[in-house]
Amino acid sequence: MTKHPPKVRPKKTASDKGTTSGVTRRSFLQVALAGGTAAGAYISLGRDMSAFAQASGPIVIGHHCELTGGFASWGYWHNKCALAATKVINEAGGIAGRKLELVTEDTESNPAAGARKLRSLIQRSRASFITGSVHSGVMLASIPVASEMKTVYFSTGEATEATGEKGTRYSFRTGTDTYGLAAAGAPWAYENLGKTWTIISPDYAWGHSHYKEHKAVIEKLGGKVHEPIYVPLDAKDLVPYLARIPEDTEVLFSVFFGALSVAFYTQAKSMGLEKTMKMYSVSGTIEAIAPADLKGAAEGVYIVENFPRMLKYKDDEFHKEFIKKIGIDGVNAREEGSDKVNAKSHSWQSWENLFALKQAIEGSGWKQKSDDQGVIEALEGLQMANSLGFPQGAKTLRKEDHSGMIDCYISRIENDEFHVKKTVAKEDMASMLTPRYDFSKQEL
Repeated sequence: MTKHPPKVRPKKTASDKGTTSGVTRRSFLQVALAGGTAAGAYISLGRDMSAFAQASGPIVIGHHCELTGGFASWGYWHNKCALAATKVINEAGGIAGRKLELVTEDTESNPAAGARKLRSLIQRSRASFITGSVHSGVMLASIPVASEMKTVYFSTGEATEATGEKGTRYSFRTGTDTYGLAAAGAPWAYENLGKTWTIISPDYAWGHSHYKEHKAVIEKLGGKVHEPIYVPLDAKDLVPYLARIPEDTEVLFSVFFGALSVAFYTQAKSMGLEKTMKMYSVSGTIEAIAPADLKGAAEGVYIVENFPRMLKYKDDEFHKEFIKKIGIDGVNAREEGSDKVNAKSHSWQSWENLFALKQAIEGSGWKQKSDDQGVIEALEGLQMANSLGFPQGAKTLRKEDHSGMIDCYISRIENDEFHVKKTVAKEDMASMLTPRYDFSKQEL
């Protein structure tokens, strides 16, 4: 047998490593992801596949995403954010030196299909962890499946039940929920907009959850909440439902999405409802929709945002880099080269969930599924610093109920733009957001 001499690799210069100062591309990104000042200078990095410890194989994370169906306009952005985050993570050396492999399944915006697709992600694609659905019906149908299969599942929808009565040791959410949104906005709206409320929403888990949580807050403050008006998911003519709004309503709280949102805003405007009551809502009602496209129908509406649509209201290097990575502008959140509008108050979770898992996997020393307990314990109480990995801002994944404690923003649509009127810090909501459940005590 002929022996070959060992290969000798030439030493790399600074320029070979993709820098001008001897800092590698990986170390540069690692500083950015950790919240260092280098993020502001980061422009673009080539993928360095040699960074991965290939012998250990990739870490597979499933993405349970609404690519089709009623939530497809949101799912498009969840998918784009997850793909962009995967690229950034892999350019920085992956997770614990292993490549991150993202596998996506379309939930079809349907609970039954979603539950079936989740099993496929875990059993066939061998996903170790899941960043999950923004559709409340899908996520609530999926949590029992994920728990049965002992797989961490990050919900991105807002129905409180996902980290409440339907939650388990395996269910997490970096974003806020209806419980948190009621705490963030309802007291301010009660004092500034009116004390007699009517809530109109789709006949769907998300709307029901909002009614329950907001009713509790408003009535505790001394206000009055009329019976809810629930609209079928397939309705196109909302006038019969809008006509049922009691005349003494001071605040009309709407909770719609997609085509129903467009129908609500335009038909409510045609009836002149904004002349007799204040229009108040949460970001989901106008996600992936530009006010300008509604031709004034949303003008004057107050919206609780989870992440300011306009860059200037959280003007830092991480926010700037995030919107650059997903290809949107800093005013209207429109996609470069298209008319699509980012579902910005929700889609950031698909980005941040991957970084939260990266932090927990590396912090716990996870190698394989048998090490999941360490990841779960690392996620419980996880502190996330404002950084490229967490551009929405610093937050805590609360130990007891696995809920994300985040800052929120009360904005008003003026001249077709979202202008923040009040920032509600997570610390200011703490007294209203005491944990109702303690999943950390459950056996795994």
